Amino acid sequence: MLTKQHILDWLQSVAIVLEQNKDYLTELDAAIGDADHGINMNRGFQKVITQLPGVADKDIGTILKTVSMTLISSVGGASGPLYGTLFLRASTAVAGKQELNKEDTIAFFEAAIDGVVQRGKANLGDKTMLDALSPAKDAFKQAVADGANIPEALQKAVAAAEEGVKNTIPLVAKKGRASYLGDRSIGHQDPGATSSYLILRTLLETITPA
Repeated sequence: MLTKQHILDWLQSVAIVLEQNKDYLTELDAAIGDADHGINMNRGFQKVITQLPGVADKDIGTILKTVSMTLISSVGGASGPLYGTLFLRASTAVAGKQELNKEDTIAFFEAAIDGVVQRGKANLGDKTMLDALSPAKDAFKQAVADGANIPEALQKAVAAAEEGVKNTIPLVAKKGRASYLGDRSIGHQDPGATSSYLILRTLLETITPA
């Protein structure tokens, strides 16, 4: 099970990880974007952790909705609406729940990614965060179907997301500012896919600490 405390600990850890990787993500974005992805994501999650104490006694859906509203209001560029929608749609899928089983976690993934697709109008292979998230979701579902528990399925998901990030390097960007570069976007790793991978990896590390 993913408990409410797991979710709260995960969000706290995400803020730390994004702060640690702020310069790295910004460097990736500088090559194909506005050079602000790391800065924006760090600012958003630093704001998120200030909001968590006020909803720590609420259900998981309410916590994730609070994350969504905070990101939308505090993160600039395309990241705020996209990540905000991701958490908003996920919150709807798990509304009222105090813990998530395997089926709940699949619903979480599917709703979150569907929100990103609808908001960003992106497809797999467009060199966006979807290139990490979509393979991760598929890997998680397949692992569960094969009998894996949540930590085991998340291991598969994180590995798929990491591979998805690497796969963005030879792609031509088709969405966002990077799309204006055309072939010049080839050879650069997508920052949105990278931050998505980091967020997902942090969830795995939260529930399976060393």
